[in-house]
Amino acid sequence: MSTDYKSYIESGKAVLGIEFGSTRIKAELIGPSNEPIASGSHTWENQLVDNIWTYSLDAIWSGLQDCYSDLLKDVKNKFSCDIKSLGAIGFSAMMHGYMAFDENDNLLVPFRTWRNTITEKASEELTELLNYHIPQRWSIAHFYQAMLNKEEHVSKVKTVLTLAGFINWQLTGQKIIGVGEASGMFPIDINTHDYNDAMVSKFEAKAAELGYPVKLRDVFPQVAVAGEVAGHLTEEGAKKLDVTGNLQAGIPVAPAEGDAGTGMVATNSVRPRTGNVSAGTSVFGMVVLEKELSKVYDAIDLVTTPSGDLVAMAHCNNCTSDLNAWVNIFKEFADLFNMDINMDDLYGNLYRNAMKGDTDCGKLVAYNYFSGEHITGFEEGRPLFVRTPESKFTLANFMRANLYASLSVLKTGLDILFKQEGVKADKIYGHGGLFRTKGVGQNILAAALNTPVSVMETAGEGGAWGMALLAGYMINKKEGQSLADYLQDEVYKGDTGFEVKPDQNDVDGFNVFIERYTKGLAIERAAVDVLR
Repeated sequence: MSTDYKSYIESGKAVLGIEFGSTRIKAELIGPSNEPIASGSHTWENQLVDNIWTYSLDAIWSGLQDCYSDLLKDVKNKFSCDIKSLGAIGFSAMMHGYMAFDENDNLLVPFRTWRNTITEKASEELTELLNYHIPQRWSIAHFYQAMLNKEEHVSKVKTVLTLAGFINWQLTGQKIIGVGEASGMFPIDINTHDYNDAMVSKFEAKAAELGYPVKLRDVFPQVAVAGEVAGHLTEEGAKKLDVTGNLQAGIPVAPAEGDAGTGMVATNSVRPRTGNVSAGTSVFGMVVLEKELSKVYDAIDLVTTPSGDLVAMAHCNNCTSDLNAWVNIFKEFADLFNMDINMDDLYGNLYRNAMKGDTDCGKLVAYNYFSGEHITGFEEGRPLFVRTPESKFTLANFMRANLYASLSVLKTGLDILFKQEGVKADKIYGHGGLFRTKGVGQNILAAALNTPVSVMETAGEGGAWGMALLAGYMINKKEGQSLADYLQDEVYKGDTGFEVKPDQNDVDGFNVFIERYTKGLAIERAAVDVLR
């Protein structure tokens, strides 16, 4: 019997997740079995204003309203009804960044997004002060850099929020965020699931030395874990979201999360010894840890799951951009000879042919650095392809080398966890464009990490669906049911996706490639220094 979604929506039981991504705001409505039933979206772009990457408040609100309106259209078209109430709502957004407000709730400076690399000194000083890696994009790095710069607004700061936290505050009146999102603002104590007290004290003492007697917990939002309620939709909030005025107040709102947390949920990788790799324009890998790392690593960021378990993350700026550029060259060649080849076939055939190449890529080396890579020490990038006269220069080896290159920086970062720290991962879930061609990106990632890699059918649903699942968990969880158990039992129902295990020949070949790749970084350095 098919589900009567119209009655389900009209009864106010459907659950909604909305995520603010870097280029798209997405809304996902889910049904009684957590399945997506309607969606809406809005495309937007950040602006560079006075050398700061930002989104205006007008863009935030018009984008949210347009996204929700688009969802309403989809609901109307599919089910001939409107949304008047919901079982729960959750909001997520790109993590990190800096939104500072005064005592009258006025934004003091334009929203500084994660993309800004203007906090290097703050990152270095705080990492040393706290003995904990503080990336440039973290909220505390932005706040402290403003202090170091003696920016006029700092003395007026009453509240500091991320974008997700801002939305939660504006729609519920509560300054509350999820622990995963909070872990991108300031280090979290994994035992208390709150800001680390000892580090808070150290920061406050340092800030006081600079003339800013700030109390961090008064300025930063409260922290909540998955399953807790972060407020209820207010009358004003309902009107801000739904310009038709149909949406009722009082709907429970889940703790606002970041895109890393929703990605973990959308790939069923919130349990210790699981992880996920998101591979598209950029690539990042996350592994849920069983214990703290033995020391601080500049290449590894530490965040948490939405439940507060510690997660190690390796974040890389470059993944498929250079691959895409080479595929487009082949498309130009095809067009030159009037060959009608669609891009899906072109990608698929080139990728599959790569698997016929030598496992070490025939001594070919590629660097996909459109921009710099923190993990390998590059502030800028120059895409390169390098070979010796003796290299086996075939199309299969060429494509394989470029596929390996797309994951080489990630491997460099994650090898710190697996080889130096002895971190165990029973399974890694892959999602993103690199995994669209079955049996290629997945197999290469398994070889790179020497770990089984699975791809879920639902992995493409994305962060908005992950946020909807968190909102559903808040209202539907059983007594004592963990988020990991809820996802396994109620959402994925035992489905573990399509798994591939690492092939030893591929593992050995990738290790030979990465050794040559690492030695050749001197070539990349020379290109950055010389090519302008």
